[in-house]
Amino acid sequence: MKKDVDHLPAAQRGELDRVQRVLMDEFAEAIGQATSPSRKNGKILKIILFGSYARDDWVDEPENGYQSDFDLLVVVNHSDLTDIAHYWYVAEDNILRDAAIKRPVNIIVHALDEVNQSLKRGEYFWVDIARDGIVLYEMPCHPLATPMPLTAADAYKMATGYFQEWLPSIDRALSTAGDQVQKGTDDLGWRKDAAFTLHQAVERAYICFLLVRTLYFPRSHNIKFLRSLAEDSEPQLVGVWPRDRRLDRRRFQLLKRAYVEARYSTAYQIEVDELTAILACVRNLRDVVEQVSRECLEELRAKAGQ
Repeated sequence: MKKDVDHLPAAQRGELDRVQRVLMDEFAEAIGQATSPSRKNGKILKIILFGSYARDDWVDEPENGYQSDFDLLVVVNHSDLTDIAHYWYVAEDNILRDAAIKRPVNIIVHALDEVNQSLKRGEYFWVDIARDGIVLYEMPCHPLATPMPLTAADAYKMATGYFQEWLPSIDRALSTAGDQVQKGTDDLGWRKDAAFTLHQAVERAYICFLLVRTLYFPRSHNIKFLRSLAEDSEPQLVGVWPRDRRLDRRRFQLLKRAYVEARYSTAYQIEVDELTAILACVRNLRDVVEQVSRECLEELRAKAGQ
């Protein structure tokens, strides 16, 4: 695994340094208030950059709505420390609000044992990180396991099971959302329900694709993060969400906010025309996810000789 980011421009290197400091400082603050031994003795063992900035194929066109995210894996010494709400929410919020950090930052947190078990199983997501990731920080004497190859037959069986489970789940959410949009013409309550259900359809679509392609998805309801991971693996997904116009970008943000605000905020507003446009995009996303997932399954099937 590489240990430098010399391929990145100075601005990106500076932002990564700043992100790392925030993560370390806020984690130290969080465990300083812990009482249980596992949490009080908590340690960050590694911070690893993965994805497009690690592979050197990032995009940086914020004016057009196309900007690659920083994707970071934080490896800790105990599973108790992976709770985002307890240990990482403040850090994420500080990073989001830091004007000196220009790029979006996505963080996944896993215990070392969990990462190593996944590597030993040969799960594609973790094998890719072990191969392409860049270590920004690490504590000595806590190595990653040597990745073991997953048999093509096992990969095909796992991916097929995920696909058969999640594609109908997307369809159920889309069917419900379509009914809710129709009922929302003169009723904000139905429109808010529709926005939340569409968010769920999008979340399920990206989970379906990520599980088929990588056998992993992060424990996150942030559809922008899920979109970033999925598009990073499959360029065909990029065109699903128009980004050229501010109106299009606003619609995606409305959908992203719906997970919380459509349920709990009296200030959340969304109109039928916005829902109709979002629904069309989500239906397209569903179809593209089915297409690229089936292509992936066919490749796995061929490799497995089935």
